[in-house]
Amino acid sequence: MGYLQNGVQSINIPIQPPMKQTSLVTLNDIPKFAKQLANTLKGGEILALIGPLGAGKTTFAKALGKELNIKHKITSPTFTLMHSFAAKLKQGKPATLYHLDLYRTKNFREAKALGLNEFWGQPRTVTLIEWADKIGRHLPKKTKKIIFTGHEK
Repeated sequence: MGYLQNGVQSINIPIQPPMKQTSLVTLNDIPKFAKQLANTLKGGEILALIGPLGAGKTTFAKALGKELNIKHKITSPTFTLMHSFAAKLKQGKPATLYHLDLYRTKNFREAKALGLNEFWGQPRTVTLIEWADKIGRHLPKKTKKIIFTGHEK
């Protein structure tokens, strides 16, 4: 178990493919973790947000959006399944943040119908997937898994 700056816990453990890296995040960690992660984003990242209802997945999306200079209000796309936002990575590079919420999907086919193949891993995108565990085995190998515990340290 390792720690990122400012005490945010990061766990790098081998888990079933395709997840590459796992971070464990509490509600208190969200602002610091979002800022730290935003500083590392180069484009093409896929972030699998995992955790129970109310654990902080959408709160994290809002915090990351703020760090990426998104001017629009970020809300959970529970009913529309996906929102996209013009963002700016820390290097000043323009990007699009795709925010998906798969809570209401029944299978990967429904998620794929959103056009995932068109933006997953593309250099000018960052993809956040709430409830990504629903399509876990279909996620690209370079996906970073972020587990939200929903409780304080």
